[in-house]
Amino acid sequence: MAPPQYRGAINNGFELCISIGILIANVINYGVQKIEGGWGWRISLSMAAVPAAFLTIGAIFLPETPSFLIQRDGNVDEAKMMLQRLRVLKKKYRPQLVIALLIPFFNQVTGINVINFYAPVMFRTIGLGESAALMSAVVTRLCATVANIVAMVVVDKFGRRKLLLVGGVQMILSQFTVGAILAVKFKDHGVMDKEYGYLVLVIMCVFVAGFAWSWGPLTYLVPTEICPLEIRSAGQSVVIAVIFLMTFVIGQTFLNMLCHLKFGTFFLFGGWVCVMTLFVFFFLPETKQLPMEQMEQVWRRHWFWKRIVGEGEEEADQAQTGAGAIAMSAAAHSS
Repeated sequence: MAPPQYRGAINNGFELCISIGILIANVINYGVQKIEGGWGWRISLSMAAVPAAFLTIGAIFLPETPSFLIQRDGNVDEAKMMLQRLRVLKKKYRPQLVIALLIPFFNQVTGINVINFYAPVMFRTIGLGESAALMSAVVTRLCATVANIVAMVVVDKFGRRKLLLVGGVQMILSQFTVGAILAVKFKDHGVMDKEYGYLVLVIMCVFVAGFAWSWGPLTYLVPTEICPLEIRSAGQSVVIAVIFLMTFVIGQTFLNMLCHLKFGTFFLFGGWVCVMTLFVFFFLPETKQLPMEQMEQVWRRHWFWKRIVGEGEEEADQAQTGAGAIAMSAAAHSS
């Protein structure tokens, strides 16, 4: 629904709202941990019902999108023709499917949810106190929120690829630097000086900011832009499903990885960021300010995807030629 020149900024508002929500949660956690008696966690847990209530009530008044209304009230014969066309052109959507699968996968293997889930534990482990560790989680999320706002401002000016590439390099350097510091100063079971603990905090802020103005919001924007109307709902469903699945996997395995790989965990995440940055460089086309109707041309011009899209077009041409021949034959017999 958004105009092409503002589509990126508006879509990035989703990630901004997530960052604001996590920031508020971290501030609440920092505040309630000072409550005597140890029952402050009940406040943190129960406060989650507030946004859930807003979502539930808001869903009642949520309108349908114009594109859905057009589809729902369209001509039945035209819908049948479109279904036949989609079955013929299924290869045409393979680039979108690959990207809709890999973008959210790469989003999670950056290790961002390690920071979201275990930041206080990590900072406490490397030498910061209980209160300082919770405040560190607030600081990192504040950096992410500011970076989300920056992304909304620059995404339609510099484009998607540049943000993903620069953010990827920023995260690579951050992960490798943290891994090196932990390897030298913390080792396996050592104790790190607070000065180095705060240095790790600063680098983690750089990492979180790099994610928050690139891969964070663009994970939702890019699949939305590249998927045509016919498969957009399915594409977004794939994105969300992969994110939830990988969030579960990372959340369940990180502590074991940290115990076995130790500082190598950060090198592992850094390696994944290298892979995904190369993927963007070679395989992800730019979609900045491009009308949805012209998105198909992007795949036809891409050095790799044009081979796959071209195959689909050849099949479509053959199908149309065959249909035309059948129609002409039927007309000849009837005459």
